Amino acid sequence: MKAYWFDNLPGDQREPHDSGRAVSPETLKELGIIYKHCPTVADVDAIASERNYKNRDEITVSPKTMGDVYEDKVKMFFHEHLHEDEEIRYILNGAGYFDVRNEGDDWIRIRLEKEDLIIMPAGIYHRFTTDEQNFTNAMRLFKEDPKWTPLNRGEETDRNHYRQEYLKTRQTLAV
Repeated sequence: MKAYWFDNLPGDQREPHDSGRAVSPETLKELGIIYKHCPTVADVDAIASERNYKNRDEITVSPKTMGDVYEDKVKMFFHEHLHEDEEIRYILNGAGYFDVRNEGDDWIRIRLEKEDLIIMPAGIYHRFTTDEQNFTNAMRLFKEDPKWTPLNRGEETDRNHYRQEYLKTRQTLAV
């Protein structure tokens, strides 16, 4: 895992966009982001059990597996959104970027590769993209039935209960 401030320069979203300014694990923790290196699926199973995750699936994001819809899907995943559930992703193969918003509304880019696991809290604005290799094979974990419902950023989403709870939790940690 490598975390840094997104450079906000024009260019393909799959490029590194590395500003050269690293982001510490403590900063990620303050945002509610949990990172784990998991060399085995047994390590993932332990985290899933500890956090009461009952279901999982696998997704491969690549031109080979998605065909003609690949470019549209990658653009869709890159729309800024939140989920009403905690999001856990484990990279089985390949790599990709999760961008998350900090309290100042700046983007932090988190590069994940094979054996990296990330947990993002419900209500955090984020987005995802593959890297320039155009291949990410990931395990998605769910507490109940698999679902992936993105709520794109907007005034209504800003008022969403899970967004408000996320912001309240961050403010409590800052005090």
